[in-house]
Amino acid sequence: MFSGKSEELIRRVIRYNLARVPTQTFKPELDTRYADKKVVSHSNMSVEAQPVKDSAELLSTVEDRTIVVGIDEGQFFDIGLIEVATMLANAGKRVIVAGLDLDYLGRPFEPIPSLMLRAEYLTKSLAVCHRCGGPGLFTQRVVDSDELVVLGATDSYEARCRHCFDPHEAKQTRLQLVPEA
Repeated sequence: MFSGKSEELIRRVIRYNLARVPTQTFKPELDTRYADKKVVSHSNMSVEAQPVKDSAELLSTVEDRTIVVGIDEGQFFDIGLIEVATMLANAGKRVIVAGLDLDYLGRPFEPIPSLMLRAEYLTKSLAVCHRCGGPGLFTQRVVDSDELVVLGATDSYEARCRHCFDPHEAKQTRLQLVPEA
């Protein structure tokens, strides 16, 4: 989280829109954090998006005229997203997927790792570690929950580097940016 994945997806989709290339952007319907029918970045950039319940609905909703298909929060889709993205790419569509490749325990977060292996192009964005400022490869959950998916932003997660990440710590102590009086 906080690496600019959604922001980069939005930037790329907007560029195609400006060039009048037919685009459609999708997001999982469970992601209602910022808006129901938009992909919104943490920096408040946004683009219209259609919420869908799964990869099958996504595929059935892609219009023939669409050339660019943007998909946000790919890790929240089912494993069928791999086949759907492959089918769309084989049909000549440009498929752009943004998502986390690791879960809050540092394990592969499917379907993103499998999509990465099949992609012609890959941009891996890293956040800045909330603790030390290093490369934030990991997503540290800072609320107590054993659920795989907990929707949230800065209230639930922090970016962490490999040295500051600890998946075994139940609840993390937040970084104190201002010394306490």
